[in-house]
Amino acid sequence: MAEKVNKTEKHKMRLSPGDITFNIINYTVFILFSLICAFPFYYLFINTISDNELVGRGVISLWPQGFHLDNYANITKINGLGTAFIVSIARTVIGTILMVLASALVGYLVTKEEMWGRKFWYRFLVITMYFNAGIIPWYMNMSMLGLTNNFLAYIIPGIISPYNIILVKTYIESIPGELEESASIDGAGYFTIFRKIIFPLSKPILATIAIFGAVGHWNSFTDSLILMTGNAKLQTLQHRLYTYMNESTNLAAMLSGGSEETLAQASMNMRPIKFTVAMVTVIPILIVYPFMSKYFEKGIMLGAVKG
Repeated sequence: MAEKVNKTEKHKMRLSPGDITFNIINYTVFILFSLICAFPFYYLFINTISDNELVGRGVISLWPQGFHLDNYANITKINGLGTAFIVSIARTVIGTILMVLASALVGYLVTKEEMWGRKFWYRFLVITMYFNAGIIPWYMNMSMLGLTNNFLAYIIPGIISPYNIILVKTYIESIPGELEESASIDGAGYFTIFRKIIFPLSKPILATIAIFGAVGHWNSFTDSLILMTGNAKLQTLQHRLYTYMNESTNLAAMLSGGSEETLAQASMNMRPIKFTVAMVTVIPILIVYPFMSKYFEKGIMLGAVKG
């Protein structure tokens, strides 16, 4: 009897030539696509650990040559880099946590029909996604609020994110309403339901928007460049590395004396520095993302099905 069952299962699992061809094409395409996406990071990395002279000449393409880690050691010697790193970590962690909490709460509230002015407030949030006053009015507004040279300038503007609220709202609407009804019958209020039922069940979409928020905070550069001109201790890591690259480029140009040949040589010498700076800013996200990817995929898929 067991042999018959095994034969039946083998028969069911047998693939037709068309299925085999489709799988081969499918896997080939996705493997090539994955390699294309991963190659820029690989190219950056091998250029940061290869001989700087070869990197400057642009001969490093597939394999590292002249292995060394001096570029990373030199980056750590940049003045103020440690402080800038702490600022970036702090704004990323604090800003992401507050954004996730606000998005979860607001996303839950706008699903309740009994909320006062629910349609108005939700539409008001959505409208803000389509209008942008520009950098100058934004700077004037931040200045009038006292957020220049202030760490809160990194946190407060990003707490409310309309796009993330829409994602959370859509996800919460996919949760069976019977769970809330049974809890309300037992006497639970809105915030109790949110804290004990909605929030735990929304972990996939909350992890998704957490990735969005963390990447946005970590890569943010404009706000530090414009708002933190009077306090170098509040500059982010990206801002400090940008300043370092500009200073190095200007110094190389001054030492070159302005001749085309020496300028070209100075540009070649800056290539390893630029590659290393780019890699340093990318590494933290590359480390964090694999641990969050399963929640990210689940949250996006469920939100898309409901939407």
